[in-house]
Amino acid sequence: MIVRPADAKDAPYIAGIWNDIIQNTMATFTTEPKTVDGLVADIRSRGHGFQVVEHHGQVLGFATYFAFRSGPGYAHTKEHSIQLAPEARGRGAGRALMSALEHAARYDGVHSLWAGVSGENPGGVTFHARLGFAKIATLPEVGFKFDRWIDLVLMQKIL
Repeated sequence: MIVRPADAKDAPYIAGIWNDIIQNTMATFTTEPKTVDGLVADIRSRGHGFQVVEHHGQVLGFATYFAFRSGPGYAHTKEHSIQLAPEARGRGAGRALMSALEHAARYDGVHSLWAGVSGENPGGVTFHARLGFAKIATLPEVGFKFDRWIDLVLMQKIL
C-alpha cells in the first residue's frame, strides 16, 4: 500500500468510497452525496492535508483535515475525516493514512486534531483510541440520520 497526497484524479474514487458510506452507514451524519467537483476543490485547497491510500493503483481510502471552527483563534486546531473502502479495513491502511495526516498536520502547525465519531461506530472510537486520541465528550443525540437520533463522540489528540 502507498499513502500519498490526494490529486484531482482521485476525486471520483474518493466520491465512490465516501458516498457508499454516506448512503449505507451511520459512520457519518452526512446525508448529501459528495460530488467530484466539490472533492476536487477540497483536494486543491487542502494540499497535503488530503491523503489517499492506494494498492495496485486503486484508491482504497482517504484522510483529510479541515477547520474545526471558524475564527483565527482556532487556526491551530483541525477536525479530520478518515474513510476506507471495505476491502481496506483491517489491513493497516487506516493507521498508515493517519500517520501521514498527522505528519502533514504537524508540518502545517496544527496543535490539536479532533475526531467526531458517530456513537454507532464503536470501531471508529476504538481505532482512534489506539492511535492516542482521548475521548473528551459524548454529545447525546446531536445527529439525525435514517430516522433516528445519534450520539457524537468527540476525541482529541494533541500533536
